[in-house]
Amino acid sequence: MNYQESRAYIEDAAQYGSVLGLENMHEMMGRLGNPQDDLKYVHVAGTNGKGSVIAYLYTTLTEAGYRIGRYISPTLYSYRERLEVAGKRISREKFAEYVTAAARVIQEMTEEGLPHPTPFEIETAVAFLFFREEKCDLVLLEVGMGGDLDATNIIKNTKLAVLVSISMDHMGFLGNSLAEIAEKKAGIIKPGCQVVTASQKPEAARVIEKQCRLMDVPCKVSNSSEAETLTENVMGQAFSRQGENYEISLAGVYQKENAVLALDALELLDKMGYPTSQKQRRDGLAHTRWNGRFSVLCKKPLFVVDGAHNPGAADMMAASIEHYFAGKTIYFIMGMYRDKDYRAVLKKTAHYAKKIITIEAPDNPRALPAEELAAAAGEFHPDVEASKSIPQAVEKAFTIAGEEDVILAFGSLAFIGELTRIVEEREDK
Repeated sequence: MNYQESRAYIEDAAQYGSVLGLENMHEMMGRLGNPQDDLKYVHVAGTNGKGSVIAYLYTTLTEAGYRIGRYISPTLYSYRERLEVAGKRISREKFAEYVTAAARVIQEMTEEGLPHPTPFEIETAVAFLFFREEKCDLVLLEVGMGGDLDATNIIKNTKLAVLVSISMDHMGFLGNSLAEIAEKKAGIIKPGCQVVTASQKPEAARVIEKQCRLMDVPCKVSNSSEAETLTENVMGQAFSRQGENYEISLAGVYQKENAVLALDALELLDKMGYPTSQKQRRDGLAHTRWNGRFSVLCKKPLFVVDGAHNPGAADMMAASIEHYFAGKTIYFIMGMYRDKDYRAVLKKTAHYAKKIITIEAPDNPRALPAEELAAAAGEFHPDVEASKSIPQAVEKAFTIAGEEDVILAFGSLAFIGELTRIVEEREDK
């Protein structure tokens, strides 16, 4: 297979559905030689903040000289962003090579009557093959969904389990209470690892503490309140922690929490044989870029994009709106997946907008049509318009917004990459 054929192969795998459990993943990886067993991991689960925490760790550890692999999803600009080592994406040729290897064993499995692996299972297999060949010192592994039964959770050598903020999301798969969802997320905690968690709501915190006791592992609770904010605006912020000053380019009131969680993780890794100096941590945080998370694309009017796609992220975005944009006129561009609780997101955010423009993420079967999202938004706001395309939505927003106003585009990350390109091209002209 070439690259295009390998991408098509993965997309076609969606037609076979999925089987609950990790047995099929174990079967596939066993036939591929269990490359995952030759690697060591920082496994990251939770609802909101996984990508940001991984970005801080990836930049810091890579700049410190370690050969770090990073597996994330979704991505903004390129499919291959999800697989990187030492700052370089997997090549098209290598990706095709690993998918071809996986396809051979999948054919064997299906001929024996075993289920066909899912797209995410195949991508995860490719990741393990890639990271082993690249001889990574450590792999930063983002959970796809949940934790206990996620395809990434077949790993054995977890050095550090990181749990970011947990909130209600994927209820159809993970449960209808915070405790049920936290139980799935805490499934990444294994004997012999260490655990660091963001400060959680009591219901989730109790579940994590129980799992740590069951696995007989230490658990550190990160406390962002110990970090004092020095300066902040929509372009970034600075804070002081334990006598050291740090700067981050990521805005959003929740980013200080993510940065402190990353620092706690780095301190634990320091004791596990992955030391970083204070200067390396300070520089790593300052150099971290993570697009699409309360990111500014242009300034007049201020155009901000954010991946707020579930109720927990909507709470965080609302806090950032109140913090940075009090008294400002705000226009929304919004696109969501149909399997997300978009009504809850609207309920928490619609009242901040003067007008809401809805869009549909292109070429994605999970995307909620712009008209359906507009109908739902109409329950919470009197001025809603469905746009036929992302370029049309961007032009509309720029037409009606004044130079001192704010355009806030948020929701599914699936459309933020294209939207960012459209805005940047417009600014270049």
